[in-house]
Amino acid sequence: MSVLGKRIKYLREKNNFSQKRLAESLGITNVQLSRYETGDRNPDPDTIKKIADFFEVSTDYLFGRTNNPSSKSNEDDSNINVAFYDGLKDLDKLDPDERQFILDMVEDTVARFKKRKAELKAKKNK
Repeated sequence: MSVLGKRIKYLREKNNFSQKRLAESLGITNVQLSRYETGDRNPDPDTIKKIADFFEVSTDYLFGRTNNPSSKSNEDDSNINVAFYDGLKDLDKLDPDERQFILDMVEDTVARFKKRKAELKAKKNK
């Protein structure tokens, strides 16, 4: 399986989408999506852009050029994303319950960080 296929499948499963549901959202067939995920075929550039936009990730992330999925250019958030996602690179070796537990913890930590960051910024601007 290609990096691109692994990333598409990871994002689809992380967001609890079936292949059929994601394929419909992207305007492609379920068979096409399945072939992308297995690496049997590669999506055309327009489809890659649709996938990146749909999941709000960068195309560099989809291609495996970075482990930072963020499509944002905010450097602070990007550094945090890199730290979390680099730390989770072996996530696929865990069973589904362990994986979900870790993902929930990461999401909670990021949400708390962003809230704290916003509070500090608001306090600074007073």
